[in-house]
Amino acid sequence: MQYRLTIKAFFFNAKTDYLPYYKQFAISLDEDAKAVDMLGKIKEQNENFAYPEENLVFRINDLVVEGEQPMKEIVERLGTDLQVDPVNAYRSNNGLVINDEDFMQRYELLAPYASEEDLVYYKTLYALHYASETEKFDRDYIGDAVLVLAHRLIAEESEHAEVILHTISDAFSGLFECEYENNLFIAQDHTDAIEALKLMVKPPKSDKPNFVDKMAARFIKKPAAKEAPVVLKETEGKEIAYYYGGSSDNSEAVSRKIAALGAKMTAFSRAHKLSGVSLLEDRKELAFRKAGTTLLDALDSGADILVVEDKEAYKLFKKNLPAIERTVGRDIVLELITAQDFLAMNESVAA
Repeated sequence: MQYRLTIKAFFFNAKTDYLPYYKQFAISLDEDAKAVDMLGKIKEQNENFAYPEENLVFRINDLVVEGEQPMKEIVERLGTDLQVDPVNAYRSNNGLVINDEDFMQRYELLAPYASEEDLVYYKTLYALHYASETEKFDRDYIGDAVLVLAHRLIAEESEHAEVILHTISDAFSGLFECEYENNLFIAQDHTDAIEALKLMVKPPKSDKPNFVDKMAARFIKKPAAKEAPVVLKETEGKEIAYYYGGSSDNSEAVSRKIAALGAKMTAFSRAHKLSGVSLLEDRKELAFRKAGTTLLDALDSGADILVVEDKEAYKLFKKNLPAIERTVGRDIVLELITAQDFLAMNESVAA
């Protein structure tokens, strides 16, 4: 079996080009081909196409793949229309070849506390470093790989645990900028490690009430405020997007409801991405930037209404919309509704 692929490939030479550009290619690959073989086919058609011979990682449709990744798995997941980019476009020197000095520069922060085995382990995190979602919003970010290494060092009961924690959290853009998710084709979940580090640096406040709190609770009992469910005034002919980042995907039920309301479901690329909820307390501006990017992605994809699965994300969007708009520098005209309220709507109400 052969795959017939349509490829949109990234070109940029720092010595001759002012801006990057793309060229289209049509190539055929055998079923047992690897990602590196696809790059070789592009090179055969255009000798100016460049890619690294070592540490070969790059992006296909924004997911980070390694050179040995089977094309069969890529095609099964992404189809045959593919876009090829460097793993970090603004670090490109020539095509997919990047200046990757930052990878080892980040390691130097922890090098005094690491062994040769730790260095070997860190080098296995090369793709993870460049697949970071956080880095898209903050180019000075310390990097997921260093944080994962820090957790390993502390888990191994390093005598330098305190200084390691100080190093990764006191960086200009460090631990508390991280809302962990990456763009690896073969996903790695280090959420627990990142959250454990944050708790080491900033333990949670005690939930145990003091004497004053107990007395206040005894004599001043306020009824819990209950918000009325949101009901959309009009849905027929509207374009409705669904956001479930950080929550379970309930898109089938939402899609059926959209159809029942006479509306159209609109897809957008950040529907599954996190939007800053976990950053709100410590890094508010970064949280607003991520939230704004998600909302604008839905808006620019044509949505009139955004259904939000996660209630905390809905609160972030709704409560802070003016600040989010100031952060991203645009008005965001979107009706917002929780998935719970949306699915509970009576079709006749919004006809």
